Amino acid sequence: MARRLLLSVAVVAAFQDLISSCDYKDATIYFDSCVLTYSNIHFRAADDTKYSPVYPIRNLANATADPAGFQRLVAALVNATASSAAFSSSTRLYASGQADFDKELPQVYSWAQCTPDMSPDRCWGCLVRLMRELPTFFTDGIGARVLGIRCSIRYETQPFFNGTVTVRLSATSARAPAPAPAPNVAAVGKGRRYSVPIMVPIILLPILSATSLIACFLLRRRLGPLTEEKQPYPSYSAEAEDDIESANSMMIDILTLQVATGDFAESNKLGEGGFGAVYKGTLPDGKQIAVKRMSKSSAQGVDELKNELALVAKLKHKNLVWLIGVCLEQQERLLVYEFVPNRSLDLIIFDSAKCEQLDWAKRYKIIDGIARGLQYLHEDSQLKVVHRDLKASNILLDMNNIPKISDFGLAKIFGRDQTQGVTSRVVGTYGYMAPEYMMRGNYSVKSDAFSFGVMVLEIVTGRRNNGDSSGQFEDLLTTVWEHSTTGTVFEVVDPSMNGRFMEKDVLKCVHIGLLCVQENPMDRPTMSTVVTMLGSETFTLHAPSKPSFCSRRNDACAD
Repeated sequence: MARRLLLSVAVVAAFQDLISSCDYKDATIYFDSCVLTYSNIHFRAADDTKYSPVYPIRNLANATADPAGFQRLVAALVNATASSAAFSSSTRLYASGQADFDKELPQVYSWAQCTPDMSPDRCWGCLVRLMRELPTFFTDGIGARVLGIRCSIRYETQPFFNGTVTVRLSATSARAPAPAPAPNVAAVGKGRRYSVPIMVPIILLPILSATSLIACFLLRRRLGPLTEEKQPYPSYSAEAEDDIESANSMMIDILTLQVATGDFAESNKLGEGGFGAVYKGTLPDGKQIAVKRMSKSSAQGVDELKNELALVAKLKHKNLVWLIGVCLEQQERLLVYEFVPNRSLDLIIFDSAKCEQLDWAKRYKIIDGIARGLQYLHEDSQLKVVHRDLKASNILLDMNNIPKISDFGLAKIFGRDQTQGVTSRVVGTYGYMAPEYMMRGNYSVKSDAFSFGVMVLEIVTGRRNNGDSSGQFEDLLTTVWEHSTTGTVFEVVDPSMNGRFMEKDVLKCVHIGLLCVQENPMDRPTMSTVVTMLGSETFTLHAPSKPSFCSRRNDACAD
């Protein structure tokens, strides 16, 4: 009964404030216990959460003992609370959270809420947009609230809500050496308007064209809303840009990625390799991402990351992975890609349990898709690009097993009349590198063709070029060549297919693979020719000679 009375008082006060403070036709006023919005348009039917203004209010006191640890804890707690609010079974679209921290700040509390008429996906998108404000305004603050028209989030080190906590997290960082005591912060009283000092933001809803947004603040202050143009961090609309002028235009702040991945939670880890780990996350617009977190010992440096960012942003093809952005803050090196659910090709074709997922029809389409992606890079894009690091682990498969070429950190752009380049810095993966590149540093579209040929033979046989399942080295190219000359190719076809394949297509792919790994680069076909070969039943293939390949164990090339 008391709660209903407080709510009634707050609603009456809200109407009085609106009448006395602003005479607009569209407005929103916030209290601790309620949010009141009125308008002369049907704002509930409008999908305006992406463009409507947001208002941050922060507690001026900072965490002093372990600010970095506190920051990580807040990111994880707010993310988990927002996720629970959007996707739990409750129709209220509300959740509250609590996490343990340290002796100075024993607990952190949070809540997230959307208007209950929203769908879970719209609610999540609205909340994630508000969470993006945390890195901008509340780096070390021990309390903050971000107010939107359709959703709000808040965290404090003092309890500020009633009811059962729905999300609980344990401590994620240890206490630092004893610091100076933090300033005392008064808890926000029930029934008071949220403010430090007392302040009530009146937010105007977009009127028809949404071209004018006005806000009326009490205490004789007038502040404009934080529009997308005023945000100091980059937006996530980079995919709509056809021409990225510099790598800096796609930089993403570290806290945004911490929120997206639940602070790189172990439960969001997709995999780990020599370069580091890859985590799944969700951007403010709801798009799923994969974040590659480079390890400190990784040989790939900042230059390679920026090279990949600036290059891939200008390449658009269904058989190329979409790179969204990069983060180079706090000694981190993070690449943000579109999320490709079936992960990399090598994790399937070289796994005795998973390889059965790819029947011959799927493998043939994968080979064709890789060839089309390379044709685009070499011949059809606005740039002429040599990848230089093609291998099965750099081919990602989407939910329909459409292949996407990834990892352009070593790629080089050629002039239209340029046929090859030379480098003294040979980088790549042994087993996939063309002999002229590995021994003399010469690279061209034909060195990419060599790597493609190796992958074709791996896809057909299910065997690595650099070793078998027992770890023993195998020169796959020589093995396939020998079976080709004796008419026993089908003996090396991946046994997981149980003989269920088109024999003529298998022979065609083996033939193409062997042509691509010829010693003389001039004898290797272009990718447009390969695409024609794969799609034709009448194309005449000339006989390949024995591949000349320097057999070596698999190692990543060091700089």
